[in-house]
Amino acid sequence: MREFILLILVTCAVIPLQSQTHEVGFFAGGSNYVGDIGSTNYIYPNKIAGGLVYKYNLNPRIALRGTYTFIPVSGNDKNADNPYRKNRPGGQFSFSNTIHEFAAGVEFNFFHYNINDYTSTFTPYILAEFAAFNYRSPEPSASSNNILLKSTFSYTLPVGVGIKGRLADNFAIAFETGVRFTLVDDIDFTTDKIDSLNFGGNGNDWYVFTGISLVYTFGRPPCFGGIAE
Repeated sequence: MREFILLILVTCAVIPLQSQTHEVGFFAGGSNYVGDIGSTNYIYPNKIAGGLVYKYNLNPRIALRGTYTFIPVSGNDKNADNPYRKNRPGGQFSFSNTIHEFAAGVEFNFFHYNINDYTSTFTPYILAEFAAFNYRSPEPSASSNNILLKSTFSYTLPVGVGIKGRLADNFAIAFETGVRFTLVDDIDFTTDKIDSLNFGGNGNDWYVFTGISLVYTFGRPPCFGGIAE
């Protein structure tokens, strides 16, 4: 991660600012979770997810971005490949939760990308973000038969890869997948704070978004070395 950040800083320093356009749009796709219940496939979309995105292109290689993503997640032991999960002593378990994620970060383009220049309107890219997310978390209650769900915030560092290109006029399209390794282990409602929900898992939960975005680009790039017409 330190080497990646250093690469971005160096690139910003050596590439002249040639594109200062804005992008705003939406994205839609699928989400999945990896934790203590259900499937252990890292990219296996099984819920419909979506959100909003804004990007500011610093130059043809670097874009700053901010996103809001609505990410439902669920798991069911009947879909697991793991024999233990299919035959738990207490029976098969399932859950569903909803994540609201707010993220800000940076995209690094492998090729020069400028939607205003017809020779550079396509590129693969990688992304790194910092995100805060909201979800429901279980907590003990006075009654041993009841489990309370409270609204909780936590943090994650989404990373991902994608490919984007000019679609038509000022519109661009992208396909992207991003993985979130979280700092919590109770997105699936499993926790060592409640005996009945302690399944013995000791790894933090993951969630993944995979989808397509459509953005509208606006704002005129600056003109260097001459007078804009």
